[in-house]
Amino acid sequence: MKISKDDVVYIAKLAKLRFSDEEIEKLTGEFESILGYFQSIDRMDLETVDPDEFADGRETVFRTDENVFGGDREKLFRNAASMRGTFIQVPRILE
Repeated sequence: MKISKDDVVYIAKLAKLRFSDEEIEKLTGEFESILGYFQSIDRMDLETVDPDEFADGRETVFRTDENVFGGDREKLFRNAASMRGTFIQVPRILE
């Protein structure tokens, strides 16, 4: 799959990251390489593979939900950039 520099810049913007032109060039190649691996998996015939063949007999262990006090609130919220009452405000990331 072909990845353009604009794709990398867009992904970086969504992640709120900044890269130099050299880093964008490098990441473009790395993204193409990663997606190439997925394309090779897509080409494999996995119809005859039984997913349960690789199960090791483990079962999910559930625990009961318990409310636990996390400690001193002032200390917990000290590094928060912005607060709204008792909530930490974070920047909107979805478009």
